[in-house]
Amino acid sequence: MKYSTKADSSSKNKASIKVKQSDIAFGITPETADSLPNPAELFLGSFSACILKNVERFSVMMKFEYSHAEITVNATRLEKPPRMDEINYELKVYSQDESLNIDLLKKNIEKFGTIFNTAKLACSITGEVKKIAE
Repeated sequence: MKYSTKADSSSKNKASIKVKQSDIAFGITPETADSLPNPAELFLGSFSACILKNVERFSVMMKFEYSHAEITVNATRLEKPPRMDEINYELKVYSQDESLNIDLLKKNIEKFGTIFNTAKLACSITGEVKKIAE
C-alpha cells in the first residue's frame, strides 16, 4: 500500500495537511499553541486513529458488537534529541457483548496496527484496554 499527503504553511501563521478531502490545520507558532494541534499532537492523534480503526476492523473479524470506543493517549517527550520516549494509552470499548475478548483485542491491536508498530520501533508503548458495560 502507498499513502500520500500534502502540506503547506504560511510564514508566522499556521499550516495545514491535506489528506483526500480533509484539510487539517495545525500550529507552527507560539500564538497558535493553545488553539491548534502541534505536530506531536497530530502524531498522537494518528496513533489514536490507528487503534480506533483496528477496534472496528477486529469487531468484524472477532465477531463482537460495540456501541463506541474512546482512547486517551499520553506521551513523554525527550529534549535531546527531541523525540517521543514513552506512549501510554487507555482504550475503553463500550459493549455488552459477552463474546468480546479484551485480551485478544489488545493483542491484535498491538500486533497489526501500522502506526502502532511504527511508533513501537522508536519508543516504549504501554496500554490498557477496558470493556465498559453500557
